[in-house]
Amino acid sequence: MASVYRKETGVYYISVMFQNKRITRSLGTRSYHIARKLIPQAEQDILTELLGLGERQNKKLSFIQLVEEYLNCPNQPWAENTRIRYRYLLYNYIDKGLPDKSTTRAMTIRTVNACNNWGFKNGFIDKSVKLKGGSKWEARNKVFKQNELNQLFESIQCPAFNRFVRFAYYTGARSGEIRSLPRENIKNDHIVVNGKTGPRMVKLNEQAKEVLKEEKSLWNYSKDFVSHKFKKECRKLGIKDARFHDLRRTFGYNLIKQGMSIYKVSKLLGHASVKTTEKHYAPLLTTDIEEFVL
Repeated sequence: MASVYRKETGVYYISVMFQNKRITRSLGTRSYHIARKLIPQAEQDILTELLGLGERQNKKLSFIQLVEEYLNCPNQPWAENTRIRYRYLLYNYIDKGLPDKSTTRAMTIRTVNACNNWGFKNGFIDKSVKLKGGSKWEARNKVFKQNELNQLFESIQCPAFNRFVRFAYYTGARSGEIRSLPRENIKNDHIVVNGKTGPRMVKLNEQAKEVLKEEKSLWNYSKDFVSHKFKKECRKLGIKDARFHDLRRTFGYNLIKQGMSIYKVSKLLGHASVKTTEKHYAPLLTTDIEEFVL
């Protein structure tokens, strides 16, 4: 009979009693929900090993076990925010399957495929199963008009959050890169943040520097707080279908419209490739092409 318990580290373990002998194994997770799902396979592995029916280390992993190995591997070249996002997508896929929303669905498919591919390359599974649809997503093209930006900057009553919103726009930084910005990461003309693929430098223009001078204590916001409060402020102003990330898209869009090369904008946004920038901004800029005659 197997039992599960948690050590002081927060990691769950399985304990199996067999022929007056107790065997324990780490389940490799701090989630009780995931631990419960791992019990049957872990118990079977232990009994198989004890009965001499196979080597435990040669046992292929279930998808749940593979996800745990994938997320907890110390050699993954991820920033912590990326690891958190992958954890959310993979656990949500385990619990509920693929989401209905096209963009989240495509992101989930890409993450699942990456996990399976990693597991196959490392010998944890026999075959890398690839889900289809990872590229079928709709690019969001919401940008704020200048009068909407002015309304936001003038109307948000909380001084600290007002400065946070302005700083996000003036830098084009992601919410997760500046929500808890350490003072020591602020340099003369840039800040050092944890981007999607690791640390990156975000350039500070004079407007961003002025905001930092005003904000003495810096911010310590959660993702949900920023998302909900920003949407609430936009609803007050009658700005529909607005998300905090739209500030970042507006930052890039306005710079390109001013004549800055897409290569420079790509660097400012911290995109891994200029192709990423082109993919996101090409649909927006098509409508701004001047009239032409053939």
